This record gives sequence, structure tokens and C-alpha cells, in this order.
Amino acid sequence: MKNSIYGLTIEQLTEWLLEQGQKKFRAAQIWDWLYKKRVTNFADMKNINQECIDLLEANFVMRTLEQTVKQESEDGTIKFLFKMQDGNLIETVLMKFPYGQSVCVTTQVGCNIGCSFCASGLLKKSRDLTAGEIVEQIMEVQHHLDAKEQEERVSHIVVMGIGEPFDNYANLMDFLRVVNDQKGLSIGARHITVSTSGNPQRIKEFAEENIQINLAVSLHAPNNELRTRVMKINKAFPIEKLMDSIDYYLETTNRRITFEYIMLQDVNDHVAEAQQLAKLLENKRHLSYVNLIPYNPVDEHDQYRRSTPEDIKAFYETLKRKGINCGVRLEHGTDIDAACGQLRSKQIKKEKTV
Repeated sequence: MKNSIYGLTIEQLTEWLLEQGQKKFRAAQIWDWLYKKRVTNFADMKNINQECIDLLEANFVMRTLEQTVKQESEDGTIKFLFKMQDGNLIETVLMKFPYGQSVCVTTQVGCNIGCSFCASGLLKKSRDLTAGEIVEQIMEVQHHLDAKEQEERVSHIVVMGIGEPFDNYANLMDFLRVVNDQKGLSIGARHITVSTSGNPQRIKEFAEENIQINLAVSLHAPNNELRTRVMKINKAFPIEKLMDSIDYYLETTNRRITFEYIMLQDVNDHVAEAQQLAKLLENKRHLSYVNLIPYNPVDEHDQYRRSTPEDIKAFYETLKRKGINCGVRLEHGTDIDAACGQLRSKQIKKEKTV
């Protein structure tokens, strides 16, 4: 099975071409065809000699994803279900905001983190995505926008789809370098956010990458007992270890961290938990932002309900009074299986019953 051409950074492509006896400048030309002109066949790269075209076709492919389902929400959110070369399914979501077009990408087939409220963890991880498969999600969405001929472009990326990004670290970093490269898609680092459930060692490594990409941490509870109930990763990496790595990240980068906090009725949404959360973030509140997320109900996790608007408001106001910057996330695509992994799991069930 050939690898996706999109998996190579420009440095890796340059090195590969030199190894094949090609000129160094070819890399910039190929990069331009891929990301600026966005051709979908190597043969369309008009200023590339035939020998080089033949090499590319013999070693790489440009499309490894096949769109199997596309759902469009009333608010303009579009959810894509892609089938990969090995038959596995992944989800990618395009969200429209006043500030631009944001894409949520997937980094793994399934997820082993085991958050008890999450649809993407219903199916265990079977493999990591390659860097090319992650980049290709962006390219598929960009081709969709190009077809509309309205000069729209993907301007923001959130790495918040199926899987734990830091559990696929090397491919994640190559993906980030490709989409951020000014010679390519040139998506600004500050317009890219990576969300992690919290591996302390990876957070420290990410702090040392010397990049401006945003970091979000899925916290969802202010104490170990409650966090272990809803996120089994907390058994391996309790809050004390997580916060130690976050302190290291803040000291190293001086960049703000977003803490994601899903609002589960009568589980983690009381004023008492808001007070504990404020205390937990007290010494880092100048570089902290709490994103309160109304829960998207999932059929398979019917033990959870969305917090009431009144409880969300009380939680928010408690944090604000304690000096914690926070907000309530706007909902997107609630009418099209918006919970991450939900469309994928429903499609797999459908295929099994056919």
C-alpha cells in the first residue's frame, strides 16, 4: 500500500527527492501544486518532468480517503465520514464561524482513553493515523470548499476528533508542520489547537517544540475521585501529575492553556465543583481559560444528561467571581450526530445489520 504524499513535510520531501537523484527545487514546485494549486493527480503538475512524475506515482498516492457519508447541519456544520484504504472509518467536521472555516480532525481509529461520556471511545483504538491521513482530511475539506468556487479556505484547525493526539505524537507533529508551513496551506499556528486528555510527558515535550500552536486539556473534573470516574486516564496520570506538567508548559512557553470541562448534570456541575476548579487553577489563572461544554447526549451513555442552563450559569458565575476566565462553548451540528465518533459508530452498526 503506497503512502500519502501529504504525509511528508517539505524537508522530508526534499530529502526523498535528492535520494532519488532529483533536483532540490522540485520539492517547492511539488509543494505548490499540492497546496496552492491543489491538483488531485500527479500528472497535472505541468512543470514537473515525466521522470519525477513517474517516481511520485510509483511511490505515493494523493487520495487515501473515500467520502462515504456527508451530513450538513442547519447551522452550516458539515460532518464527513471517510473510509480509508484499509476499510476503517474516520470522521472530520467542518464548522463555520464568523472568523473563518474551522476543521476538526481525527488522529486515531478508535480511542483507548476511555472517557465514560464519550462516543469516540465506544470503539477501541485499532491503529494510529499516518501524518498523510490527517493532512488529507484538511485537503478533502479544502477541495469541498474549492468546488463551491467562493474562494473559501480552511483557516482554523482543531485536533479534537476521534483519538488522543498525543498518543500519536510523531504523526501529529508532522501534520502540524505540514499545515502550518507558509509555502503550503499556511494555516497560522495560533489558529491551530491540539486537545489532549493529559499525558504529562507529552505535554512537556510539546512545550519544548517551540511552536505557537494552542494547547487545550480535557479536564472535566476538579478532583481525582471525580475525574477518575469520568476519565480512566486519571488513574495513570492523576491531577497532581497533570498540573505539574501544565506548570512546566506555562513556564516554558508563557502561552495560555484552555481547560475543557464538559457539563454533566448532577455529576460535575455543582457550585462546589466550580469552587474546587477555581482553587485548582488559582496559581495559573492569568494563563488559563475554562471552556464549559454543554454535554451532547450519546445513546450508549444514557447515564449522563446535559446540565441545565441554570446550573451552567451558576458554575460560570462562580468561576468568574473567583477570577477565572471562562466561557460556554457555542454548539455546532447538534442535529447531525455531533458527538465525536457518533456517526462512525452508527455507520458500523448499520453495516453489521445489512
